[in-house]
Amino acid sequence: MRVRKKGNWFISSCSALDVLSQGRTREEAEKNLADALYSFLDSCYQTGTLDKVLHDAGFVGSAGTRPSRESAASYVSVTLPFEIKNSSNHAIAH
Repeated sequence: MRVRKKGNWFISSCSALDVLSQGRTREEAEKNLADALYSFLDSCYQTGTLDKVLHDAGFVGSAGTRPSRESAASYVSVTLPFEIKNSSNHAIAH
């Protein structure tokens, strides 16, 4: 994630997925970016293109890992409405 000031606005972006947003404050721009990413990823999921979009953007699976403190500033947390199911088809996470 990147946030920069342009005039009276803060522009937030996730270049990996080519998603941008803005806000009057840094915090608003970050929240708006999280909302835009949620909408984009949910739309990809609903249309069946999420795996391809993430793969094409260079994302790889990293279940259970977290960014280090040093790199955490470049991350944005987005809650998604997906469930991960284990082999017996029971939901194990949201």
